[in-house]
Amino acid sequence: MTTIDARGYAHPEVLVSTEWVADHLQDPAVRIVESNEDPLLYPSGHIPGAVEVDWTADLNDPVRRDYLNRQGFEALASRIGITPETTVVFYGDKSNWWATYAFWVFQLFGHTRARIMDGGRLKWEREGRPLTREKPVYPPTTYRAPERDDSLFRAFRDQVLEHVRAHGQLVDVRSPAEFTGERLHMEGYPNEGALRGGHIPGARNIPWSRAANAEDGTFKPADALRAIYLEEQGLDPARPTIAYCRIGERSSHTWFVLRYLLGFNDVRNYDGSWTEWGNLVGVPIEK
Repeated sequence: MTTIDARGYAHPEVLVSTEWVADHLQDPAVRIVESNEDPLLYPSGHIPGAVEVDWTADLNDPVRRDYLNRQGFEALASRIGITPETTVVFYGDKSNWWATYAFWVFQLFGHTRARIMDGGRLKWEREGRPLTREKPVYPPTTYRAPERDDSLFRAFRDQVLEHVRAHGQLVDVRSPAEFTGERLHMEGYPNEGALRGGHIPGARNIPWSRAANAEDGTFKPADALRAIYLEEQGLDPARPTIAYCRIGERSSHTWFVLRYLLGFNDVRNYDGSWTEWGNLVGVPIEK
């Protein structure tokens, strides 16, 4: 039994260790993908053989605030040389914020052969494992994807409003200062356009970072996660749940924790999050 298997997760198979990645660097059935907030990290050094998926340039529509469509995803997947049978392992900075974000987008297109490298860049670097500046080149593939399916894992504003009216289960993963409305954005970040501060009524404030170990960015074991989300905050894994932050990146981390590590039956990520809700006319806000 591996260390990850021993942590009691509902779906331990979605996590792989740095050791596992090191053992599969030459595996043609595996593609390592780095996805970061900081665009300078990948060119400064990355896991040998890893490709970069940029959350802004690669995953988002260049004009509308939305994700890439089926044709765009097929082009991305073909460019990085994967097929639907390829196991894609995501990792990145910020305790895997953007890795889980990319993982989430891949799920919208049904690429279920996806994993997260526990601990991300931080753990790999702290273990002294190799980094390279050499960008790999893989033969392009012809990837065929289904149409993007937002119905299972993504929430839109009208659905959130209906969820609020039904007293549904909501998780605000931002900092306490953002939750109370004291701040309109994360400390050290620019305001991304929200005109109002506060939170969606009924939401519980559970900052995303509580799920990660600060020393190496790994996920806490299941008993510690249950103590936070179920015992302390009273979340019910059987109830439909929506997580949100400011643009959906931190909440994708919590979505991953709730769905895969704790086994919530129905959890969605509201990627519009506070940059949308804080600007909507007439929607309810609490402080």
